[in-house]
Amino acid sequence: QVQLVESGGGLVQAGGSLRLSCAASGSILSIGAMGWYRQAPGKQRELVAAIISGYSTNYADSVKGRFTISRDNAKNTVYLQMNSLKPEDTAVYYCNANLMDSSYHRKNYWGQGTQVTVSS
Repeated sequence: QVQLVESGGGLVQAGGSLRLSCAASGSILSIGAMGWYRQAPGKQRELVAAIISGYSTNYADSVKGRFTISRDNAKNTVYLQMNSLKPEDTAVYYCNANLMDSSYHRKNYWGQGTQVTVSS
């Protein structure tokens, strides 16, 4: 069974940095696009950053220039480097991956989320 596990969240001061990691494990044949979403209290989940297998990236306007997404295909891991954090970045961050499992089913998988809290 495929599993995505996030790590790296925590409490930081405004202007600080965090690095999130998401590792995919299980019977995986291939991984396509991977991305990070976030959901703040009372708000809908939104796309933060995405990276496809060809390493093209896409960022939300609110984080562009501050966040950087990258991936290590050998480790089936995607990262999100977050710099110059603001209180409005506070949210639960979720990893998402489009992948094909050992049964040749391609679908989106979600991690359980990691809390990021930025204090002013």
